[in-house]
Amino acid sequence: MFAGGVGRVVGGWAHLGVHQITTTHFRTKRQYRTTYRVVRGKKYKVTTETVTQDNIGYKTYEMSKALEKRLSAYLREMGVGRGVLDVMKATPASDIRQIALDDMLTMKLVTSRDTLDILRQAGICRRSPAPANCREIPANAKPAKTAVVAVRGATPSARPAPVDNSMRFVLVRSSDPKCGLDCPEWIAAQGTITPDTQKIFRQLLDTVGGRRLPLIVSSPGGDLLSALAMGRLIRDRKLDVAIARTDFTGCKPQDKGCAPPDGFYPGVATDLGAGCDAACPIMLAGGVRRFVGPKVPVSVQSLAFAERIRSYLAEMSVRQHLFPPMPLDRFDYKRNRLRLEPGTMLTMGLTTGPESANHLVGPTVCKAEPRPQNCPAVSALKVDAQFTPKP
Repeated sequence: MFAGGVGRVVGGWAHLGVHQITTTHFRTKRQYRTTYRVVRGKKYKVTTETVTQDNIGYKTYEMSKALEKRLSAYLREMGVGRGVLDVMKATPASDIRQIALDDMLTMKLVTSRDTLDILRQAGICRRSPAPANCREIPANAKPAKTAVVAVRGATPSARPAPVDNSMRFVLVRSSDPKCGLDCPEWIAAQGTITPDTQKIFRQLLDTVGGRRLPLIVSSPGGDLLSALAMGRLIRDRKLDVAIARTDFTGCKPQDKGCAPPDGFYPGVATDLGAGCDAACPIMLAGGVRRFVGPKVPVSVQSLAFAERIRSYLAEMSVRQHLFPPMPLDRFDYKRNRLRLEPGTMLTMGLTTGPESANHLVGPTVCKAEPRPQNCPAVSALKVDAQFTPKP
C-alpha cells in the first residue's frame, strides 16, 4: 500500500518493516443431515444442514510463485526495486524485519530522506503553485465561527495547565530515621521516557562525576529508542537499578523555590505505587545489579524494533525472549500487557536477585563492608538535584 504513493517518505522515528507472506489452508470435517421427499417414485433432496464441523489440521505454505510474480510486477510498476521483495522472502512470517532508511533509498521504497513535514509543515501553502493539499480561502471570506459553551462559574483562568509527565531525575538522600546520620543516596527517576530522557540523564551523570549512585526507577514506559540508549548508558556507567517509587519528605522537587542547599532531596524508597511497564524493563536490563520487589508490578508488551531488542538483551545477558508473543491465559486485555512474575524475571535474567530496592538504598546499607559508593560520610556534592537539560 505504501509503495503506491507518488512521493513516499519515512521519518527517522518511524518504523517500516516487512516479512514473508504465507498462505494457510485449514482442513475441516463436516457432517451433514439431508432430508428427501419422494414424489411419484423419485427421490428429491429438500434440505441440507451442517450437524458438526471440526478442524482436523492445517498446513502453511510460503509465498507461491504466482503471488511472487504478481507482487514483483506491482513493485516494478510503482518504481520500487526488487530488494524489498528479497527482504520479505528472507524474513519469517512470525517476525518483522525493519528496513533502514539508507536501504529504503537504495531499494527506491522511499523517494527522499524527507519526513512528514514535507507534506504538512507550516508555510507550504504559500508556495507557488500551492500543493494540492492546500485549500484556498477567498480573501473576503468570513472567519469560521467557533462554538462557545458557557459554563456557570467558569473563568478563562480556570483552564488547567498541561501536565508534564516526562521522566525527571532527582538526587535523593534517605530521610529514614533508622539510618541516623549515615544515610544512602540515589538517583530517583520517575515518569514517562521521552526522546530527551537520555540526554538529561547523561548531563546529570556528568555533573555527579564518577560516583556510582544506584538508579531507583518507576515508569509507565515511553520512547523505546531512548530506553535502549538509557540501558546502554546505565551499563556503561556500571550503575545498579531497582524498581521503586521515591517519596519525598518536606518540599517536593517540583515545588517552586524548593532546592536543598546540598543538592540532595530527603526521601525514602517504597514499593507502594511503583511500577515498570512497556519500555521500562528495557531500561532496567541495563543495570549491573537489578532488583524488583515481590509486589512491584513489571509488565511487557509487544514492541517494535524486534532485532534491536534481541541484540540489546543478549548484550545485557538477559534471555532474548523477554518480549515473546504473549500467552492468552496470562494476557491482560485491559492494559494490553503481560505481567511478569518474580520467578520469571529471575529465570530470564531481568533481575539478578530476589531483593527489593532496600538492598541498594535501605536504612542499613551504609553499615555494610565494604562501604557502598552511595554512602558518603559527608556529601560534598553541590549540584542542582532537579536537573534540566542545558540550553
